[in-house]
Amino acid sequence: MHASTALSLNFCGLSLANPVALAAGTAGYGPELNDAFDLSRIGAVVAKSITCEPREGNAPMRIIDSSAGMLNAIGLTNVGLAVFQAQKLTSRAEIGCKLFGSVAGHSVQEYATVAQAFDINSSIDAIELNVSCPNTSDGLQFAEHPDALRSLLHEVRPVVTHKPLIVKLSPNAPDIVKMADAAIDAGADALTVANTFTAMAIDVQTRSFRLSNKRGGYSGAGIHPIIVRMIYDVYSKVARDAKKPIIGLGGVSRWEDAAEFILAGATLVGMGTALYIDPRSPLRVVDGLARWTKAQGCSNIQELIGKVKD
Repeated sequence: MHASTALSLNFCGLSLANPVALAAGTAGYGPELNDAFDLSRIGAVVAKSITCEPREGNAPMRIIDSSAGMLNAIGLTNVGLAVFQAQKLTSRAEIGCKLFGSVAGHSVQEYATVAQAFDINSSIDAIELNVSCPNTSDGLQFAEHPDALRSLLHEVRPVVTHKPLIVKLSPNAPDIVKMADAAIDAGADALTVANTFTAMAIDVQTRSFRLSNKRGGYSGAGIHPIIVRMIYDVYSKVARDAKKPIIGLGGVSRWEDAAEFILAGATLVGMGTALYIDPRSPLRVVDGLARWTKAQGCSNIQELIGKVKD
């Protein structure tokens, strides 16, 4: 059994070489990590989130280490939609794997504008909505209120007609299962579980906040067991019956971490923080998953999705 046969899979109608993806915001605009390894050896890259207009983001410090991960408060730094499409967007042939576009914004219209542009762009294979932004009209985060998320998707879903639409859920929501249900009800084709946890760090010597924004998103190994639970809950209570695939995201650095996500219900496994430690770590995860699939007596890794023994 060849590794390519064991790990190839279908995600929302897209054929991927394997279930390993690079998470939004950790791999630049798409091709940057080709300098570290051949991106054709993974399944997909999610480009950094794009907004209508360019954003400089937050002042330094905006990314710091933690004992079990890292905190970031980048602030959606990006070149904006026009420059991204004209200068930064690389064809999937040049990247070597599938390319997912990530959409962010502070209004329903901003999301709809970027999503519609991505939908007709032939270089983008799928669209992920980074919904962890406050709506300027009411101050509510789309990712933490079911009605706010539904209102967003009711505007975005009609303008995305050619590409799979993925909603990236927030672990900060009071009930992530309710958010998943709202996303699917409003037309999501897939879910990402999950974005970063809101967190904070203080320098005890200077008594000052380590991040200029005070608060940031916590990612890395420390959140992994929590995300395993969230994937299992979303899969078993909503996504499995709705037949909506999940991208598991949170603290994956070893193949065993990825395998846990798959057994809990994930179809794809995103990697992010691990890239800052070793940008070639996805290759070890791919190789490990191939060996694991064979050891489990399966011909393809899709046979293991959600197969944790209750």
